Amino acid sequence: MNSKDETFFKKLGTRVAQARRSQGLTQEELSAHLGIPQQTLAHYEVGRTRFPVSMLPKLADKLNLSLDEMLGREATHAPGKRGPVSRLQQQVDAISQLPKAKQRFVIEMLETVLAQHTS
Repeated sequence: MNSKDETFFKKLGTRVAQARRSQGLTQEELSAHLGIPQQTLAHYEVGRTRFPVSMLPKLADKLNLSLDEMLGREATHAPGKRGPVSRLQQQVDAISQLPKAKQRFVIEMLETVLAQHTS
């Protein structure tokens, strides 16, 4: 594997691992869903082994990611809409990648601000 490919697969593995954790999934749970051994998933996540292309759609669906997000490409259009992704949508997407505890914190802050606005 050349260094460019190696870097790509390491970054892909990192994004998959982060998304898996943000969904509250263990390697065992995700590997069972994909029908592969847990150790194989561990190798994918650290970039030691390449993900098979045929696995990517199923993986993206399970992790609630678009293929573009999973592959590290910035979404240039909102799904089903014309024009660029709004700043708000970009922020929502970034929040969805945070660990669950940080997501809850952000949600609590937003709820507090919205409650003050509607009072």
